[in-house]
Amino acid sequence: MTERMKPMFCGRIRTWAAAGATLTALSGAVAAGPAAAAHGDDLGPAIEAIMHKPGYEHAQWGLLETDPESGQVIHSRFANQFFVPGSTVKLVTISTAWHTLGPDHRFTTPVMATGHRTGSTLHGNLALVAQGDLTMGGRTKPDGSVDYTDIDHTEAELPGATLTPENPLAGINQIARQIRKAGITRVDGNVIIDPRLFKLPDLDPQPTPLILNDNLIDLLTTPTRPGQQAKLSWRPQVAPYKVTSSVRTVPSGGTTSINVTASPDGTRINVTGTIAAGAQPELRVSAIKDPYAFGRTALIEALARAGVTVTAPPTGPNPQKQLPASYRSTPRVAAYVSPPYSQYAKLILKVSHNLGANLALCNMAVARGSKNCFDAFPIEHDFLTDGAGIDPKQFQLSDGRGGTPSERVTPKGLVELLTYWLHTPDAKAFRRLLPILGVDGSNGISCKTNCPAKGKVFAKPGTIVGDDELNQQLAATAQNEAGYLKTDDGRLLTFFVGVNGASSPDLPSFLSIFNDVNQITALLQEQASAGN
Repeated sequence: MTERMKPMFCGRIRTWAAAGATLTALSGAVAAGPAAAAHGDDLGPAIEAIMHKPGYEHAQWGLLETDPESGQVIHSRFANQFFVPGSTVKLVTISTAWHTLGPDHRFTTPVMATGHRTGSTLHGNLALVAQGDLTMGGRTKPDGSVDYTDIDHTEAELPGATLTPENPLAGINQIARQIRKAGITRVDGNVIIDPRLFKLPDLDPQPTPLILNDNLIDLLTTPTRPGQQAKLSWRPQVAPYKVTSSVRTVPSGGTTSINVTASPDGTRINVTGTIAAGAQPELRVSAIKDPYAFGRTALIEALARAGVTVTAPPTGPNPQKQLPASYRSTPRVAAYVSPPYSQYAKLILKVSHNLGANLALCNMAVARGSKNCFDAFPIEHDFLTDGAGIDPKQFQLSDGRGGTPSERVTPKGLVELLTYWLHTPDAKAFRRLLPILGVDGSNGISCKTNCPAKGKVFAKPGTIVGDDELNQQLAATAQNEAGYLKTDDGRLLTFFVGVNGASSPDLPSFLSIFNDVNQITALLQEQASAGN
């Protein structure tokens, strides 16, 4: 992501609803069909009134709704024009990854034992060969599925962000126990993370071959009594990371403002500010600057807990130069096997997981024998052209998650992609990867009660908002929804609804833009269900 984009939020505004906004409708829909050029059909006075509200004077609305069974274009407005996509780009990324890797693909992360053994002592090194596993067991539930919250810790700047209960180091702990079970109790040598799977791409967030806890330290502040220091819990606790907090609890109704600073290497973290008594715990995160050094220490510490001694110092840089050229004839002493990729696809789409979407590019490139993550784009091009039968020139993409200024999509292109899925054996599975209105994911917080569309809209939001310093307001660059709408009689329709170039004086006002888009999708669902 460029400097220009850093202050922008891409993907999910739903979480801001926790700050007090009321979202009366939601987004989503199921359907498909060939997208035609815009025609002058009447969207109805309610939708037209929304599109002409103050703040949209210089904005452009796009809309496309189609019936995949008949091929009918129900509504169309600027369906062939480019729009800033935001996180709707993830529909393209994950569709291609699903096609390239396969929904049943599992990442196997091995640990190789170099040198030789004398009894239970390894005279050599343990090398964990990173394989681009997004979670390394850190979100895996007992039933093997991947856990998530509607507002993920990767978006801890948003109100209501929460943590999943699983241990972020679960996969590392499992590996350590396997090594002990293999009969090793002492490593007279080192532990090394092998990160040579792919070259680090110029993407934000930057995917790495080894990822633990999304390369983040979680910092959860809980209020106590007014005037007292707030309680801080943090994870994963790995040396030499240390966290100090001076957050004070202020009276109920007071200001909650928590700030995080860190040393240049990220290992010394300081949390400051205030939190109101009676308030919900506040989540913040701090970046793990060196994932390989972090992973190495985490594994050495896990080995100690499992009863395996390592003679090398537990902290310090990852000694990558000690890695062998290859592991031919080198025994494997442990391996972590991930859940199927369909679970990762669900995580990425449900919570708009930016790191996972960018990592998907690297996963695809590696699957085709390349260490260059940008080699995923020819794969996407071929998938759109040959697999889905879609003109790839309807997309301009440069990352996996929808966060660069140059990216564009047409409503027609996205709707055609959604239509493609309806003609595949995985149609239902893919639809349920998307946030479901009033149920889960990015749209789970909306349409909870007294909402006819609850559970009937399956859609990926795409949001980009930044500062307009000239006019001292917010620039709502994009607020889009693309997905499926299920009518009351069970028909599936595909749709795109979005607005680019709106403006709002502040965040609460911006929430009304999100609400307006959702109201339009709700009205479309009502119209379709009524047979209009």
